[in-house]
Amino acid sequence: MYTVTFARMKTLMSSPLSAPVRVVVAVALLGAPAAVHAQSVIYRVPVTGVVELGMAPFIERSIEEAAAQGMAAVILDMDTPGGRVDAAERIADAISDAGVPVYTLVNRRAFSAGALIALSSQRIYMRPGSVIGAATPIDGSGETAPEKIVSAMRSQMRALAEARGLDPLIAEAMVDPDIEIEGIDEAGKLLTLTTEEAVRVGYATEVEDLPALLALLGMEGAQVVTSEVNWAESVVRFFSNPIVAPFLLTLGFLGLIVEIKTAGFGLAGIAGLLSLSLFFGSHLVVGLAGWEDLIVFGVGLILVVVEAFVIPGFGLFGILGALGIFGGLYMSLMGTLPTTADFTRAGLVMTTTVLLIVVSAWVLIRSLPGSSRLAKSGIFLLQRTDRAIGYESAEPRRDLVGVLGKAITDLRPSGTGLFGDERIDVVSESEWITEGTPIRIISAEGYRHIVRPVTEKSSAQA
Repeated sequence: MYTVTFARMKTLMSSPLSAPVRVVVAVALLGAPAAVHAQSVIYRVPVTGVVELGMAPFIERSIEEAAAQGMAAVILDMDTPGGRVDAAERIADAISDAGVPVYTLVNRRAFSAGALIALSSQRIYMRPGSVIGAATPIDGSGETAPEKIVSAMRSQMRALAEARGLDPLIAEAMVDPDIEIEGIDEAGKLLTLTTEEAVRVGYATEVEDLPALLALLGMEGAQVVTSEVNWAESVVRFFSNPIVAPFLLTLGFLGLIVEIKTAGFGLAGIAGLLSLSLFFGSHLVVGLAGWEDLIVFGVGLILVVVEAFVIPGFGLFGILGALGIFGGLYMSLMGTLPTTADFTRAGLVMTTTVLLIVVSAWVLIRSLPGSSRLAKSGIFLLQRTDRAIGYESAEPRRDLVGVLGKAITDLRPSGTGLFGDERIDVVSESEWITEGTPIRIISAEGYRHIVRPVTEKSSAQA
């Protein structure tokens, strides 16, 4: 093909056509092999394991790449037990809006959310011995999800079947066990179709394997490229994991707390903001969080800062701020169609975060005050007031030792004495001293000034 193209170009350049026309035609000839080459490529996208929110960005990106590169088709190689309904709906939307034909090869199983994804593609192909159906959503305990979620799933399946020209009642029977289809499904049982049954009702076409599917599509010999999860999608899946999320939140809050307690803006604040950004960013990408959750969290954080720096004490702003922060974080863990498992998982993440913050704060208070670097930052005070080395609550007044004055209150044993024009709190050395008695300071230890009554004998000795 390329030899023929270059021969044509040689003939073209020696033709009597004008220069601009020759350039345009040359570009077209050069582009022709590339177009033919792109059209001979099939993008295989594996849909294996549980359908979760991290899978949605991967499939969306794969379909967009296939359309951008002008590939012939996308084939979803599917073997899944199902998963999240909201993730399946997001994938189904991407397939419906795809700029390239998308087909599904059921390579053993397409249950629940997998059935919805398969039904959104242009055509379903199934290997012998495969099954599709059983699409009723369930919660984390294995029970049927609330009617709101079941109804949404049933309507979505019906709409997809109608769009593909398939019997919508069969799609609904995969979700609703109360639907009966004579000769296919009994009342009280969810519909699950084998390969033979799916072929009989017109829902699928049987193929032996992927090469047989390509031959059936008229693309025999086409190059098959398998899409793989890239590093960015791996990072997003990692940081949105329920096990990693509490550590991100803990590091984020501890960093902000340390930054608030110190002057300027340093590494603690950067680490805190980066951790919270990774948490919300990853949850936004996978679809767990929405911008409204981030706004609620931000408003709560602002209210707490106002309470801390503008309004003294802890009142309405502090309470509303704490509720906003907690609510924003909790909602960002739920998704669009939360189940009982989602509520439980969100609660565990929040509880773990609180425990980690408390334990980390305790460890910081116990072990880090000895750090000279932290002492310079002003977080901890390294000066000790240990009894073993002695400490003083105020600067000693050595100049008062020996000064004469008089008690202006009864000393029982403490009271007040007047020394010149200065009133000083004093303590009697041993006995009670009545008001008006002349006294002398015999010891000054910080705020503690010990006095002794002045008699004629002691005055003569002094």
